[in-house]
Amino acid sequence: MTTTIIWLVRSGLAVSMGAVALGLALLPLRQSSAAAAAGVHAGPMSRTEAFARAETLGALGRKIFFDPSLSASGLQACASCHDQAHAFGPASATMPVEMGGEHRDQPGLRAVPTLRYLQSVPSFTEHYYDSEDEGDESVDNGPTGGLTWDGRVDHGADPAKIPLLSPFEMGNKDAAEVAAKLQKAAYAGDIKAAFGETVFNNPEDAFDAAAEALATFEQSGPDFYPYSSRYDAFLAGRATLTAQELRGRQLFEDPAKGNCSSCHLSEPANDGEPPQFSDFGFLGLAAPRNMAIPANNDPNYHDLGLCGPQRTDFAGRSEYCGLFRTPTLRNVALKKSFFHNGHFHSLRDVVSFYATRDSDPGRWYPRNADGTIRKYDDLPQAYWDNLNQDPPFGRKPGDAPALTDPEIDDIVAFLGTLTDADLEAEATGH
Repeated sequence: MTTTIIWLVRSGLAVSMGAVALGLALLPLRQSSAAAAAGVHAGPMSRTEAFARAETLGALGRKIFFDPSLSASGLQACASCHDQAHAFGPASATMPVEMGGEHRDQPGLRAVPTLRYLQSVPSFTEHYYDSEDEGDESVDNGPTGGLTWDGRVDHGADPAKIPLLSPFEMGNKDAAEVAAKLQKAAYAGDIKAAFGETVFNNPEDAFDAAAEALATFEQSGPDFYPYSSRYDAFLAGRATLTAQELRGRQLFEDPAKGNCSSCHLSEPANDGEPPQFSDFGFLGLAAPRNMAIPANNDPNYHDLGLCGPQRTDFAGRSEYCGLFRTPTLRNVALKKSFFHNGHFHSLRDVVSFYATRDSDPGRWYPRNADGTIRKYDDLPQAYWDNLNQDPPFGRKPGDAPALTDPEIDDIVAFLGTLTDADLEAEATGH
């Protein structure tokens, strides 16, 4: 299901609740073949029925999301890696990747991303053109959109299926194994009520039903895109920023300094939609190789993002190697691991890396036996032309960095204004 969210903006405030529920419910929600045959929610729905359907599936999806019994270990739920108190991202920085599988001893390959603010990510396309409301319609922005770090799945049920079947996540062998666990769950009756009494007759139908419910839950406005940060209130004229935060905002947007907003859009769209802090495009940034990921002990293994190995349809497309989708920066101050490989655990280090990747590479990359710097050590040299060289990158070793230490602190302070109101206690430790 590809969800279109219709935003109403009044006096600078995004009014989303009704639009979100209606936008979800009016789309054709996939039912099991058995449910369709039985006439469960078959045919057009009234506005009232549409809202009720969205609420029903959202409530069911919440139960599934927090249920550890659906994993091979019986100990790992979706919420185990996507912690609600951390913007549905990982709660711990002790490991760059989460452990899963039957015995929770199988390491993943990438850092866990947040699930908040994914509702506006477009479906993946190799050639993306801005809409009339967003910018210049004539410019090809290249690969854009899709979910996960490499954009290989789009909205709807497909993203929900990946962790359920991944051998290093929830570890189920197939849809039938998931369906059998769903049938034993306390909410099995809710699944039947939503998708038909015979939904468990076909394991694929039951698996699809669970994924559809998860997808609906993950489109819940209050949980996944409340737009309640202090920066949102500032844009609406209901809050102020400190002098340091305002300086950080200016540096964030200045093309000659941070230039962060060139990819992490910080202004409302022309149609009034709140800023997403991502253009959803793909960039090569050359995060240092993270040797805490077991797969990286093999010198021949490289996570190349868009061109594989997890994504396979662009294998051999060298111009895409090393590119990963730009994440949102909303709630970034709560993150414990940064970049696709979780190499960094400090937001200040991330901003510093941007400012000095090329001017001071020895600060970030290891040295060879002869003392030379092994620059861009997680990306084979054949793909270095794919790396972003826009400011603040592109400087030569020894050049002055694009940002001073106080300016880096200012940007970090500004990024702290992007934390949603319901997560402020986690951010401040109170």
